[in-house]
Amino acid sequence: MTQELTVGVGAGELATADMVLNIGPQHPSTHGVLRLRIVLDGERIRHAEPIVGYMHRGAEKLFEVRDYRQIIVLANRHDWLSAFANELGVVLAVERMTGIQAPERAVWARTLLAELNRVLNHLMFLGSYPLELGAITPVFYAFREREVLQAVMEEISGGRMHYMFNRVGGLKEDLPAGWLGRTAEAVAVVRRRMADLEGLLVGNEIFRARTAGVGVLSAELVHGYGVSGPIARASGVDFDLRRDEPYLAYAELFAPGGPGRVVTRSAGDALARFECLLEQVHVSLDLADACVDRIAALPRGPINVRLPKVLKAPEGATYAWTENPLGINGYYLVSRGEKTPWRLKLRSASFNNVQVLAEILPGNLVADMVSILGSMFFVVGDVDK
Repeated sequence: MTQELTVGVGAGELATADMVLNIGPQHPSTHGVLRLRIVLDGERIRHAEPIVGYMHRGAEKLFEVRDYRQIIVLANRHDWLSAFANELGVVLAVERMTGIQAPERAVWARTLLAELNRVLNHLMFLGSYPLELGAITPVFYAFREREVLQAVMEEISGGRMHYMFNRVGGLKEDLPAGWLGRTAEAVAVVRRRMADLEGLLVGNEIFRARTAGVGVLSAELVHGYGVSGPIARASGVDFDLRRDEPYLAYAELFAPGGPGRVVTRSAGDALARFECLLEQVHVSLDLADACVDRIAALPRGPINVRLPKVLKAPEGATYAWTENPLGINGYYLVSRGEKTPWRLKLRSASFNNVQVLAEILPGNLVADMVSILGSMFFVVGDVDK
């Protein structure tokens, strides 16, 4: 911690000092290693600078020396709460470049698993955010619900965090016997128990006092910084790739009369961001139910396509983006006709979402800093790549 002295301009005025405070680098809860450099005038923040890069591992360069099958294991790690969704972006980009069409069974299974992964991601933040504000109990409820869904995800993939279940052309293997029924039951259990978590927070006077009107993010800043996901929609930006540029089975799910809907708020404060996340859990559970019913009605068939021994993408470029749990995740793939990408650029949601902290932290009290920081729902590995 350092101090910078600013001397009063008038005769007889007291000298004042702005304090420059380093928050981190440390590991605040589940977010990752982040550092904030803030300038304080008393208890009020005058300037804030997010300093990132402490977890940078050069993933985009590692992509370039691995073939298209090997990239998947690297891609699912930048946002460790959204591993399945991360894998999905890569395989969709490669399939688009190679002209591979995944079987219908794989399309619906991918959609189902993506929505279960979304719920797992959101439950983590729905539990950890109140914990950062001093509410200990909600995290136990959130993790109880996570374990129910983790059981079915672990059964199908063998992994609890890095699933590695996507493959170019489909999924690793077909769904286990009876898995759809167990998944439907898990979704029903989580939906029923969500009332316990909501009862602790929705309408809670202390929670509202810490979040309502705090850290307001305008729609103009959302567009200016490329903020996306539930954070952007909490500021009234009605944009969701699942509806607006659908992939997988989302065109049918978000069609009129379907279970899909885009959750928005207009306040743009920390409370609105939390409410968006909470309501999106219910939407994802509805989508998961619809996927289970559709897969059960599909005839038996392949879950993937047979690939050549050496998979090469034709020369050219493509961009595949998906609506990850934390926002837009994009892969810009450039190929020169080899088995490895010439360039694979990752556009991660958390990077843009964190940069806007420089705009919304100034003017707030230090006591509100954690409330604002936690409400941005980011993973630092997703920032640093």
